[in-house]
Amino acid sequence: MKQLLPGIWQWSWFSTEKQIDFNGLFLNVGEHRIVVDPPPMTAEASTVIRRQGALDYIIVTNRDHVREALAYQDEFRCQLQVPEVDAPQMDVKPSKTFKDGELLPGGIWVIHLNAQKSPGESALYIQQGKGVLIVGDALIGKPAGSLNLLAPEKYDDVVKARDGLRRLLKYNFDSILVGDGTNILFGAKQAVEHALQA
Repeated sequence: MKQLLPGIWQWSWFSTEKQIDFNGLFLNVGEHRIVVDPPPMTAEASTVIRRQGALDYIIVTNRDHVREALAYQDEFRCQLQVPEVDAPQMDVKPSKTFKDGELLPGGIWVIHLNAQKSPGESALYIQQGKGVLIVGDALIGKPAGSLNLLAPEKYDDVVKARDGLRRLLKYNFDSILVGDGTNILFGAKQAVEHALQA
């Protein structure tokens, strides 16, 4: 478990199938303690989270990032929030669903992204420091230091998917925290611009 930014920690689980790190985030923002897209948790990660106090929420960015959310919802006795559009396609019963433009606990804004792999794909935006963007499958951090879309076959229309991601550029952010791969903590907006030029 490593601290990335003030109030933001990450732990990772390496997927041998995908050959990439699946990342989970722990946010201690405002009065809330939140986990995002949790892969299997190390004992260290669980201890760090417990030391911060009761976990309030688990937020899942898309239907394919439920990962270990159900187990941790039960373990930590917290609420589970998922994208409204993806909820019917998920094998979970969320405490609440969210949609575009909604302000979630901790001052986290929801940015719905059109034409992605899953219809409810949502980025999370935190106006902290120079701005922090959290993405699930919208962009992956591979190779390290750059961002890329998923393989073209994951989309109905890769051109529309790329256009849907341009919405991210309307926000001010310097860090992007990815669900898969390696984060970019500085200069992330330029990395997003570069990824969308292809």
